[in-house]
Parts: sequence; C-alpha cells; structure tokens
Amino acid sequence: MKTRLTTTAIATLLCLAGAAHADVKIGLNVPLTGFAAADGKSALEGAKLAVAQANAAGGIKGEKIELVVYDDQASPKEAAPIATKLVEKDKVVVAVSGSYSASTRAAAPVFQAAKVPYVVAYSIHPDVTATGDYMFRASTMGEVQGRAGAKLVGEVLKKKKVALVTLKNDFGQALAAGFKEGAPKFGIQITGEYEYGMSDRQFGPLISRLKADNPEAIYASGYFFTAGPLVSQLRAAGVTAPVIGQEGYDSEKFIEIAGAAAEGVYVTTSLDRDSASPVTKAYLADFKKTVGSGSDMVAASTYSATAIAIEAMKKAGTANREAIRDAIAGGTFETPVGKLTFNDLHEVNKDVQVQIVKDKAFRRFAVVSDPVFLAAPTKASLKK
Repeated sequence: MKTRLTTTAIATLLCLAGAAHADVKIGLNVPLTGFAAADGKSALEGAKLAVAQANAAGGIKGEKIELVVYDDQASPKEAAPIATKLVEKDKVVVAVSGSYSASTRAAAPVFQAAKVPYVVAYSIHPDVTATGDYMFRASTMGEVQGRAGAKLVGEVLKKKKVALVTLKNDFGQALAAGFKEGAPKFGIQITGEYEYGMSDRQFGPLISRLKADNPEAIYASGYFFTAGPLVSQLRAAGVTAPVIGQEGYDSEKFIEIAGAAAEGVYVTTSLDRDSASPVTKAYLADFKKTVGSGSDMVAASTYSATAIAIEAMKKAGTANREAIRDAIAGGTFETPVGKLTFNDLHEVNKDVQVQIVKDKAFRRFAVVSDPVFLAAPTKASLKK
C-alpha cells in the first residue's frame, strides 16, 4: 500500500531529519594543502577530537556540534574569503583558527566585523587580538615566547654569545623581536643575525657565517620543515652549539627530518608531554588512541581553542554571540596547554614549556615562569 504525505508532513519529516544532524556550527580555517599541510592535519585532528568528545557528552544543551572546515592553505588570499563564507553561508556561531599568523590575521577582521568570536589556536602575531574584542588567543604570543627564549638561554643554559637565525615571516620576526627585547636582561650578546626564506632548505652559506661567529648558542626560528634541514646541516658542518627552537619545531616530523641531529635541541612550546595535569594526561592518551600517533603542540592548541569555544557556548547558549564572547572573556579553562584565562586584550598569561629532544621524543626540560617578564600585552600597554 502506498502512503501519501501532505506538504506539512513532508516539511515535518525534513525538520526532524535536520534535527538528527548537527545543530551548532563551529567554523575552522586550517591549512590542509600546501607547505603547512602537516600542521593543518594535526590542527584538524585536535579540533575533531574536541567536537567528538563534546557530542558524546550530549553536545551543547542537547544540540550536536558540526565542525565546518575549510582549507586556507596558510594563505591570506584564501583565508579572508573563507571567513566570509563561514559567516554568510554557513552561519557559524563561533570560529577557530587552526592556521598560521598570516592567514589568521587576514580572517580576523571578517569575524570581528560580523561579531563572531574567533579563538586562535597557535597564531602568534600581535595584530590578531588587536583587531577587536571578538578575538581571543589561546597560545603565547610571539614576542612573549621570544622573551622566554632569552630567559632560557641566559638564565637556565648560562649562554651569553648567541646567534639569531630568523625565518622571514610574521612568526620568525615576532620571535626575534621578543628575544632581542629580553636579551639585555640576561647579559646576552647577539653575535650575528641571519634571515632565510620559507622555501630555503640549503643553508651552507648561512652556516659558514655562523661558524665564523662561533656562538655559544643559536636561537633559530622555523617550522619543522625548515628547522629539520637547518639543524641537520648545522650538525653535519660540525656546529655543536645548542639550538633553541620554538613551537614551530614541535612536531614528530621535525625529529624525523633532522634524524640524530635533533637530539638535544630545545623547544619553547605550549605542550608538556610529561605534565602531571589530569587534563593534559587524558588528552594525550585520548589523542593517541583516536589518531594513532602522539600529539604535537598544534593539535593540542587547536583542541584547546575548540574546547574553549564549546565550553563558552555551553554557558552562554548558542544564539547570542555577544554572550559567547563574554563567556570566553570571563572564563577559566582547564586545557591540555594549561589553565587559561584572558586579559582585557584577550591574551593569556601562562608559563612557557621547554621540551628537549631525547631518545627521538620530546621530553620536559624546564618550565620558564615569570609573571612580570612574560606578561602578555594589555590594552593599556598598546597605548604606550
């Protein structure tokens, strides 16, 4: 027997079918192709885990969460249109950046103009939070991490003659600025400054000049795909000075690319693999079980940014973006990268973790802690 459905009945069924699917949309811009694809994959896995765990626990007041993902290729030209699409087409309630500084900076004004809270996972450029009051950064900004590097080198490692090797982009230049700002406090003499481009993989001339400087330590910014060849070639050339990297090194791929040369490299980052925090330990175990590999900083930070957005929506509901913004601004969040609260510029103040590569893995070396010296900027400090 055939059953005929009225128009009203069909509409009702469609509504019920829609209700079975995701009801709340979180936008994610992330590089899934191009030079940053490996980091993008890590970021996506972190965000997916946060959403899956939240949905398994009932979602947001019974509403399921959908992660709306676009590949920004770590490119500003891609990121801005993607942000517009997430706002206008997908109607996201909140957005997360799982991408680099240049693309995040391009997307930020779009979300700010639309009053969509934007939680940035690991982009470190200061312009992001300066864009407006709907912007939040869950990581340590570049200049602060650079100052932490100076404290590590001068106070912990007791090295005074330091060479700077800087990647010519937002990431590298912010780190170098922070290191140079902090260096005088610890009596550090910068023996030389050298820059390289994102596409560079052969460092022979640069290394020759470094050897002539004979520094006691090398503060070298980069991502795993540039840092791996750089460190490998440094060691092959007989340079034994300790290398201090940053969160861009924080990937198992860095160890894979650099090989034996990775041993003993120091990395300032957000993720402590040896943390006693129950939240961090549970996250590391869950990520390993779900993804099949160890988490890096990118995954942990993107998980944290996504979890912050979800927690704020649980508190504020999903209809009022201003209330969500206020819930993030006023909240305290226990995350795999630390206990986070936001200041009036929506930056976080937290310790900087120092990992060392030991036996082909990242292990805890030290924690750089100084609430005054490592303080994030505030609205007042920007006006000075």
